Amino acid sequence: MTDYAEEQRNELEAIESIYPDSFTVLSEDPTSFTITVTSDAGENGEIVETTIKFTYVAQYPDEPPLWEIHSQENLEDQDTEEILSLLKQQAEENLGMVMIFTLVTAIQEKLNEIVDEMKNRREEEKRQKEREAEEAEKVAFQGTVVTIENFLAWKAKFEQEMAELRRKRLKEEEQSGKPKLTGKQLFERDHNLDTSDIQFLEDAGNSVEVDESLFQDIEDLDLDEDDPDFDPLEMGSDED
Repeated sequence: MTDYAEEQRNELEAIESIYPDSFTVLSEDPTSFTITVTSDAGENGEIVETTIKFTYVAQYPDEPPLWEIHSQENLEDQDTEEILSLLKQQAEENLGMVMIFTLVTAIQEKLNEIVDEMKNRREEEKRQKEREAEEAEKVAFQGTVVTIENFLAWKAKFEQEMAELRRKRLKEEEQSGKPKLTGKQLFERDHNLDTSDIQFLEDAGNSVEVDESLFQDIEDLDLDEDDPDFDPLEMGSDED
């Protein structure tokens, strides 16, 4: 007949000698005690820790002891659930043998894995931020590729702004007492309309910079010269 009480006393003495600084007896009937288990320190000194409360049942070790997480430090809820699941698995595999040392060793290994996972998550977050910064820098460097659609949208907005600037200039000239010029006189004074528009932008405090690499080659543009609304002056001419 197995002397459960004797086996429990012998294991308790061995556990106390192995974990003198982290072992605490809570009661003798039933025998209940805590063992604090701490992970190895990570590269930045971080640790995780848990204190497990064990209680012997009458027929331990043929039946598993009772356990619960008495306290913990730096553990997530998922971590504590995995530790409890690990204890159950290890206890089932070691029935019939004293098992507290085996259970504590399994917890120690699990805590070290958690610290490694924390390190891996931190490194992945760092790599993700670096990738996002690189993508943002690439987008800023490349600018926006000009297509027919967004060019025409820009052109319509540009012409509207130029018309507004012309109206503003004419109004200022009228208020200053200068005679109003005819359309022909305005054209002769500002015969190069492209230069005139750019000059208007500069007068308004806007800096004009053009990255030619963003534009499609003029030969690639699908333009219908038979279209009555087609105006090559609006698209720009290499012969000017």
